[in-house]
Order: sequence, then structure tokens, then C-alpha cells
Amino acid sequence: MKKNLFFLFALICSMSLFTACSDDDPDYTPVIEEEIAGNYKGVLGVSINGQQVAQNIPQRISVSGAGATSINLSLTNFSFSGIQVGDVALQNCPMTQNGNTYDFTGATNLNITGLTASVNATGNIGNGTVSITMDIDATLGTVEQTVVVTYTGTKLTGSESSEAQIKSFVFDRNVAAVDSLVLSTTIDEANKTISISVADTAKSEYLSQLVPTIEISTGATVTPNSGVAQDFNKAITYTVVAEDGTVAKYVVSVASKMRAFDFENWTAEVEGQTPEMTYYEPTGWSSSNAGAHMLKGFGMADSYVVMETEDAHSGEKAALIKSIDTKGMDMFIAKVPKVTTGSLFLGNFITELSSTLRSTKFGIPYTQKPVSLKGWYKYTPGAEYYSVTETPYEQHCHQAVLDETKSDEFMISVVLYETEEYDVEGWSDCLTGSAVAEENIYNSSRVAAIAQLTGGEQAEWTSFELPLEWKKEYNAETKYRLAIVCSASKDGDKFSGAPGSTLIVDDFELTVE
Repeated sequence: MKKNLFFLFALICSMSLFTACSDDDPDYTPVIEEEIAGNYKGVLGVSINGQQVAQNIPQRISVSGAGATSINLSLTNFSFSGIQVGDVALQNCPMTQNGNTYDFTGATNLNITGLTASVNATGNIGNGTVSITMDIDATLGTVEQTVVVTYTGTKLTGSESSEAQIKSFVFDRNVAAVDSLVLSTTIDEANKTISISVADTAKSEYLSQLVPTIEISTGATVTPNSGVAQDFNKAITYTVVAEDGTVAKYVVSVASKMRAFDFENWTAEVEGQTPEMTYYEPTGWSSSNAGAHMLKGFGMADSYVVMETEDAHSGEKAALIKSIDTKGMDMFIAKVPKVTTGSLFLGNFITELSSTLRSTKFGIPYTQKPVSLKGWYKYTPGAEYYSVTETPYEQHCHQAVLDETKSDEFMISVVLYETEEYDVEGWSDCLTGSAVAEENIYNSSRVAAIAQLTGGEQAEWTSFELPLEWKKEYNAETKYRLAIVCSASKDGDKFSGAPGSTLIVDDFELTVE
């Protein structure tokens, strides 16, 4: 959803929002030049169909005069949730005086292949502040949506510092007892990464309670805040905002020591929304829930694809992975599959509209030699199997047809693969579900070791053990990523499977040398 929305947002913002003014309009030029023009520091928020999908995104904008009664507003290097939109401009916005401030408005209609939108922008500026609201009624394919983008900002004096830097990132055992498990931290300022070395005894539950003490540039702010416990079972991004609105993002990660996964702890991945639009993932894991979230927003999915369940092998919780019916539709900009396969994996999910199979960024940095993966599972295949028969599969995923000759199967995989450098923020070095062999987690020549388990219906809890098959000799000097992938439909990368297929997993343990 987020990528679709901001594709739309970028297109709209790049249009000129202009309403002609009469010859009798007053001349606001002195006010614009002396009081209004300049840089503003503030935050963005976005909602879709009344659901808040983003808030408090740091953003700086520039305001300049466009005429005697109009202004231009521009956002430089605008990005959202890792989506780089670029420079965005609202041009020739006419102003009218409202007491000690000025209202401005704009309107436009957008009509391109598969996308129509009516846009109304309103705002107020003056007394050192600016606020903007863009109300967008859009139709994408056959789906209608209401998008609201808001911005509030404060004018800068020009003397503010632009330094946005983390000076120190430490763990003090006097702050939290578990912080004593951290042996050292290393800040790589050039790459904006922070690496944490932890003791071998640092269990997953301990890593979720570490409390960093952070020193930043004078006048800057950092989110999450210093002194607040974070779950370092997966990488955490810290955003530093300088006095003048300059933004720097640091990615903090721990050298992996995880060996056991009990799926007892779950974290909300989308917050600030109604319960039905909030999804959860087990600590240290990622899933295709982000894709299901987008489809739920469009009314094309009735549930998420990874959920916690009380049907556990041990403890109180296990992970339920499900393939769902997402109806299938050609939305011109993107194809919506008939079957969306549930997947749970070590790595990250970053939506890529141009190739949805590349959204699954498989693998976490790993410094040990894995030997085998063992655990427990249950599986129930869905009643009706749908196949995509034409290639490329991504282009025909919405055209899956019922295939009564097939029954769905699950797949559990563990893969160790090589990488030259870790891109811990963009994850561009990761293998994915791409149909391109060299990019694919199972087919790439970068794969050093692999093990897979597939199968059909299994009503009772069943144990498994997967010894890794080595394709290359292990080298302690080589950089590796480790991926464990659980799929409710083994041919999900071909957009084939049975809606309702359900894989439940619990008590994974990775054996290492």
C-alpha cells in the first residue's frame, strides 16, 4: 500500500497546483520575501481511508515567492519508509490573508492510464509556521481510495546547526543488568551503521531488553530515544534530526548469536491504527504481512498471512503461516495475485512494486557455520489449488486458474549465502524470491549451503531435522547471510497454491559448529 500511495503522491505533488488570480489582488510580495520565504522544519503524516499509515516523518521544506500573491513550496530529497521519491514541488499556490497569517489553496485533476485523482490542497502560513493538507480522491484500477497527507513545520532562522550525528552508543550495566552482555559497539560514520558485539550467552530474550545510552549532536533529537529498551534481535534504525531539519539514519545490528526460536514473543510492526489494521511478527523475524497489509487496505485480503497461534508444540505460542485468496486483479500499475502465499523468514520485507518477488529480502548477517535446523510443524493444505500457467509469473499472477489435479505443499528452507558487503539499511545485497536465477535465494551461485523440507498434510505435530548440504567450502573470512524461510505454499514464488493452506511451526533450533 505504501508504495502505491506514494507513487500517487509523487505524481500529484509534481503537478502544479494553480488557481489564477484577478488583477485586483493585493501585493503580498514584501510579506513573502521578509516573513514567509525560507526553510521550515517539520513532520509529515499520511492516512488512507481514515487509517493512519504514517506519522511524524521528519521533513524540511522550502518556501519561495511565485508572484505577488502566490508561493512555491518544495520538499527536497523526500522519502517515505525507504521509498526515495526525490524533489517534490507545489507551485503557484495563491494566498489570501487570514488575520495575521495567510491561507493558500490549489487544485488539480490527474488522469493517466489506470489512475485518476482529484486533488485539493489547502494550507496556512505565517508567524513562523506552515501547515498543509492534501485531500486526494483517487481511483487506481477499479479501487477507490481517500488519501490525506498533512505537514506542519516551523520556520528556521538560518543559524541552526546541520549536524545530525550519533557521537556515542553504549550499553551501561548500571542502567540495565542485561547490558553487561554487550562486549563492544563500533560506529561506522561513513556507512551510518553501528555494530554490537555480544557474549555467547546473549539469548534472544536478553537482546530484546538491551537499553542503549546515546549521545548525539548538540541541539539534535534522536528516535527511538536514548535510555529506552529496544529489541535488538533484528536491526533497529535510529533517526537523528539536526536543529535545521537535516536527517541522518543509523542502522544498529547485533552479530547474530540466535540459535533457538520458540515464537513466544511477538511485536507490532504497524502501530497507530485500528486493531484490524495492525499486524504482528515474531521477535527477530520478518514476513509477507506487509504485502497483505497493502492488500487489506485495498479490500482484497480478509486476513494477514502470518499470525500467532495458541496451538503450540510447547509454551504458549507458535507461528501460523497461511496462504490467502486476494482475488486477482490487473491494476495496471501493479498486478494483484489470486493467491498470496504466507511466508515467515529471517530478513526484511521491503515493498518493490516493479517486482513484488524482490520484496522479500532474505537473510541476516551471520558469522558462524550452521550445521542443521530442527523443529516442529503441522500442515493443512487448502481445498482448492490455483496455478499460474503463463510466464513471467508476476505478469500473470492475477490469472491463476483452478487446478483439480494438484494439492498444496509447504516448504521450510535454511540457506547460507555469500555477500561482499552488508547493506543493513537498503538490504540491496540480499537474495530474494526473484525469478532471476542469480538473485534467487535457492538458485543463486552465491549459495554456500542449503537444506529444504516439503510435504503435504500433517495434522499432528511432527519433528524434522534438516542437515545443510554444502555447495562451497565454509570460509570464516567470508561474509555470509543466513535465511530460514517457511512458506505455506511451496510454489508461492510462482503465485500458485491453495488459499487456506496453513503451516504452523514451533521450537526451531539451529545447530552450529
